[in-house]
Amino acid sequence: MSDYSSDENDDYVLYKNRPEWSDITPLAQDDNEEPIVAIDYTENFKDCYDYFRAIVQKKEISERALELTQTAANLNPANYTVWQYRRDILKGLDKDLHEELEFVEKIILKQSKNYQVWHHRKVLVEWLKDPSKEKYLTEHVLSKDAKNYHAWQHRQWVIKTFKLYDGELDYVDLLLKDDIRNNSAWNQRYFVINNTTGFTEEVLRQEIEYTLSRIREITENESAWNYLRGLLLHDKAGLSNNTTVKAFVEELYESNNRSPFLLAIIVDMCLEQVGAGGGDSNYSAKRAVELCKDLMEKFDTVRANYWQHMLDSIGSESGEGTSGN
Repeated sequence: MSDYSSDENDDYVLYKNRPEWSDITPLAQDDNEEPIVAIDYTENFKDCYDYFRAIVQKKEISERALELTQTAANLNPANYTVWQYRRDILKGLDKDLHEELEFVEKIILKQSKNYQVWHHRKVLVEWLKDPSKEKYLTEHVLSKDAKNYHAWQHRQWVIKTFKLYDGELDYVDLLLKDDIRNNSAWNQRYFVINNTTGFTEEVLRQEIEYTLSRIREITENESAWNYLRGLLLHDKAGLSNNTTVKAFVEELYESNNRSPFLLAIIVDMCLEQVGAGGGDSNYSAKRAVELCKDLMEKFDTVRANYWQHMLDSIGSESGEGTSGN
């Protein structure tokens, strides 16, 4: 199947001038007599979609209808009705779906943030039960935009549906080596472990060590800190009782590191200890108040209102002084 845009093709012939379409009466879009905002469609666009509406009304399943949907999809890849009707035709004509995969791949590589083209591909893969090209395609897209939501969504779907977890953590490692702040890659790491081994005691220990080593590289990396928090949700000891994490954060703090993410996790560790009735005097309401003030006034001023809110909450629960002034 060719890939072209009718607005860019000098040899393009309007459907109204094609003899094989002479039996079809085009159906114009109803924009009312006085539309609030009139869209200035190109002649090619209006011509194509007038004929598209006509064949949908007729429920025509034919080769020419399939070709028309190709033109319509190239003109507007985000049109849900075009893709749905195209799928009806593909089924009705029993077309080679591998050819369709090639067609939609070309559009995805040009329109990688378009939900409809990814959905169309997903349906094709479901019909074929063939995911063999999906990881490669998403890697191609992610090599140009490592945080493309649609590519990640498609990748997770195909991995989970067809159990394609092998090698995925190695791929995540490559992405993190390229950009350690890639939140999508951290999310994928969690997704893979959560759906394979799960966060057993040994896996949790390994992942905490891995994450702390990454944080040590760049302590201002919010993505790694968030991943650490996610890991500790699986730790029965809680946020403030993991000895490895406690030793790590206190070592950083004593070295005069004042990353807002470091201070924030210590605040939460303090609040967890206070909420549990104490037990570790190093994690007190008083310390939480001091750190919130530091965050509000010096280290995280962008979120000063949030830290003032935290101060007020701590004060109401513990009786500690909370004035930010």
